[in-house]
Amino acid sequence: MTNLPVDGTPLAADPLTRAVLEIDEYSAGLGWDQPARLFALVDTAKLRAQEPSLAAQLGIDESTTASLTPVEQDEIPAGVPLDEFLATIAWPDAVSGCALTVERLMLPPSAEDSEPAGMDEAQLATWVAEHPDRQEVRMTVAVLRDGRRESALRLREKDSTSEVLTGSALVPGLAEALAATFEG
Repeated sequence: MTNLPVDGTPLAADPLTRAVLEIDEYSAGLGWDQPARLFALVDTAKLRAQEPSLAAQLGIDESTTASLTPVEQDEIPAGVPLDEFLATIAWPDAVSGCALTVERLMLPPSAEDSEPAGMDEAQLATWVAEHPDRQEVRMTVAVLRDGRRESALRLREKDSTSEVLTGSALVPGLAEALAATFEG
């Protein structure tokens, strides 16, 4: 049995893993079929010291033990491909990292053998959406300026905090795109 704090988020030793699981739990509370959400990850102690009114608004006080605080950003514009949107982001120095949560359809590796050749992106999306083995997944991916990464995956059919899979290399393409927001 996993030890859970009062809010239901699994305990994790690493601050980045805790932040990813906190975002996953927040997103789970909003339900499925949600738009992608972008978060800045900020140092909690610095936030309390430098932005006390924002810290208070977020419910962060001296009893808060998390060392990273996720701060949800403005809504991602509809109709703009995610990779293009991420390419427009530049974070201020006060931001230690960032995270994104997004829902996608996923197929098991065995489905690759039956994929028809020569499909464009739209045809492939339709094929995946109609595939009998498709699964809906919510991916939460976070990166820090120093290069550390963490991800959480939640399947819709196993929508439970105890079924969330975590790991640093689960969604490498999205992690790369997020890391690129700190370059330049």
